[in-house]
Amino acid sequence: MRRPPLIPTIIVALAVATMIGLGVWQLGRAQEKEALLARYQAAAGKPPVAWPTMPLAADQLPLFRRATGMCLEPTDVMAVAGRNSRGESGYSHWVDCRTGAEGPGMRVDIGWSRDPRQSSSWRGGPVSGVIAPDTQQRIRLVSATGLGGFEASAPPSPADVPNNHRSYAFQWFAFALAALIIYAVALRARRAKGSA
Repeated sequence: MRRPPLIPTIIVALAVATMIGLGVWQLGRAQEKEALLARYQAAAGKPPVAWPTMPLAADQLPLFRRATGMCLEPTDVMAVAGRNSRGESGYSHWVDCRTGAEGPGMRVDIGWSRDPRQSSSWRGGPVSGVIAPDTQQRIRLVSATGLGGFEASAPPSPADVPNNHRSYAFQWFAFALAALIIYAVALRARRAKGSA
């Protein structure tokens, strides 16, 4: 009986071990994400906080918490794909605000419309709403009511935060199993060819 080739066997074994390790790591990430989502869910029931006046560490961001802030002066406006509180597709209108010399500024979702070019009459002022994640500014305040002639945007929800880590783990385990099966088939074909 011929022995399996050493170098390919080592390569396959290392690849399978790496894939299994990545699957186990994803399972750990899934548990971390579940704890984070539970924290976000609990934040919705807490009393409102003031908009942060200093930059916060990632683990201190008050995501999904009700908050109030003061926009002293709008500095930039943009329209992004969004939904209203009835779930209809359209555009959310975001305004970057100056909050004072001491603060990092504030991004406010002032509301929703069907038309991305709709202009706003909002010139700043107090805002109450829910803090949502933001890929550029880290956080933004989604107004509970439409401001400046807009409808209210859909409030942010922890349910919108994906937790795909278990499916990623399954994929890594499936890749490891597939690699083992392919290698076993290759070894069998090699043996059959050698005995012919």
